[in-house]
Amino acid sequence: MIKGINRFSFILILIFLLLLLSCNSNIVYTNSQAMAGETWKLMDIPAFKVPITDTLNSNNVIFTIRNGSSYSFRNIYLFVTTTSPDGKKITDTLQYYLADEKGKWYGRGFGDIHELNLPYKSNVYFPLKGTYVFKIQHGMRVENLNGVYDFGLRIEKIKK
Repeated sequence: MIKGINRFSFILILIFLLLLLSCNSNIVYTNSQAMAGETWKLMDIPAFKVPITDTLNSNNVIFTIRNGSSYSFRNIYLFVTTTSPDGKKITDTLQYYLADEKGKWYGRGFGDIHELNLPYKSNVYFPLKGTYVFKIQHGMRVENLNGVYDFGLRIEKIKK
């Protein structure tokens, strides 16, 4: 009888792991870069090298920012430069709101840490296989953004 229980437990764990893996199968890339001293300096430009092999399916590109209450602004400006495998570059200037007019942070958080997903592009097809490079520089009027813990990039395949 013990062998039957062990086999049943093994099968149950295997099914659970397969379900868990299938839930995350739409993630093409995810990474984040920590800011030294919890400060995003103007010349600290996170760069994400994303290997792309799928040119048929569409994707969503999402940034994630984690900041603390010491972040002095309710918004953030970003300069995003994307370089394709053939060397072509596109630069976008973006603005995101991190808090409402009363200072309540958007996203989720606990204690002093606030995390917010920032949608960048939806329904994106990468036309070439190879490595795409995303470089993100903050575009605020101060050189050092205190209270920024890290900045990340996530690319998710859109399920059909």
